[in-house]
Amino acid sequence: MAQCLFCRIIAREVPASFVYEDEQIVAIDDINPQAPMHVLVLPRRHIATLNDGTAEDAALVGGMVRRAAAIARERGCADRGYRTVFNCNRGAGQSVY
Repeated sequence: MAQCLFCRIIAREVPASFVYEDEQIVAIDDINPQAPMHVLVLPRRHIATLNDGTAEDAALVGGMVRRAAAIARERGCADRGYRTVFNCNRGAGQSVY
């Protein structure tokens, strides 16, 4: 989706600090971190909200969660603890769709 900020970041039209990328997933450091480690793990395919995912996206979502765990390990946060969050729609704080 051309207007989506995350799609533009993934297409490298908007600069970002890339942490990880593969064929399905991209992870970037948040530009306005709300925690000491704040990484956004994004699907390459545009999915506006968690509600828009389908049963076929189960492996993708699982891969995103596993990648978050791997990044936490790589950054030394896994043992002391970290939080993963899915913000779905405006009422939950989602600002990019």
